[in-house]
Amino acid sequence: MTGPEMLESQRVRQEIRAGRITGTSRGLAHGFVQCNLAILPKEYAFDFLLYCQRNQRACPVLEVTDPGSSVPRKLAPSADLRTDCARYAVYRDGVRTEDRTDITELWRDDLVTFLIGSGISIDGALENADVPTHKDRWVLRTTLPTGPAGPFRGGMIVTMRWLTAQQAITATQVTSRFPFNHGAPIHLGDPAAIGADLAEPLLAAQCRRRRTGLFRFSGPAASPRRARRKTPGCRSSSHTRRRIASLPIYRRKP
Repeated sequence: MTGPEMLESQRVRQEIRAGRITGTSRGLAHGFVQCNLAILPKEYAFDFLLYCQRNQRACPVLEVTDPGSSVPRKLAPSADLRTDCARYAVYRDGVRTEDRTDITELWRDDLVTFLIGSGISIDGALENADVPTHKDRWVLRTTLPTGPAGPFRGGMIVTMRWLTAQQAITATQVTSRFPFNHGAPIHLGDPAAIGADLAEPLLAAQCRRRRTGLFRFSGPAASPRRARRKTPGCRSSSHTRRRIASLPIYRRKP
C-alpha cells in the first residue's frame, strides 16, 4: 500500500530512529496500529505466549518474531525493533534497571519480540466520535487476577478515563470494534468494584466530578515485570511510548 497515510507511519518511525522524537507516541500517525513491545529470551517465550493466550483482551498479540529477528515482517517490514521505539525499559533479573532510546548493543540472537496491540491505536477513532483522549487518563492496579502461565502472573492493570455518561456510552461502542487493541471496557463506574485504588495510581490526571470512570485493559499488563521469578535480559516499550506499525486500523476524518 502506498500514499500519504502510509508515508506518515514510516516518517514517524524514521524520526524516532533519528532521535528527533523522544516523547510519547500518543497522537502520532493516527489511523495506524501502535504496539506495546515485550522482548525476552527464547527460553521464556512459550510461557509468555501462553500467558497472552490466557489473557487475550489484556495482551492481544499481533505478531511474534523469530528468535534474533529485529524486523516485524507482518506489521512493518521496514522497521527495526531495536531503534524505532522512543524509549525502551530494560529489565535485568526481573528488575527495571534503565531506560534506553536504542537497544542495538543489547540485542542477542535468542531474543523474541511480542508485538501487542495498544489502546493508543484507537485514540483517533475516539476523537472522531467526540470522546476526548488527551486528558483525564489514569493507569491503575486492580485486584482482578490474570490467568497465570509459568512465571508470568499478577493482577490486572487498567487504563481509566473520566468521561460523561454519554461519552462513556460512545466510547464503549467505538472500542468494541477493536478487539486487538483491548476492545470494549471491562468496567464502568465505581473503581472499588474492581479493586482499583485511586490513592495509589501508576499514572494520574485531574479527577472531575460528575464523570463516569471507564476502565480498559492497559499495556503494562504485558510487561516482563509480571514474571514472579527472575527473567534475565527482558526489554519492553516504556509506558506511553509505542512502536508504530504500517497497518491501517481505521479511516481518519478528512
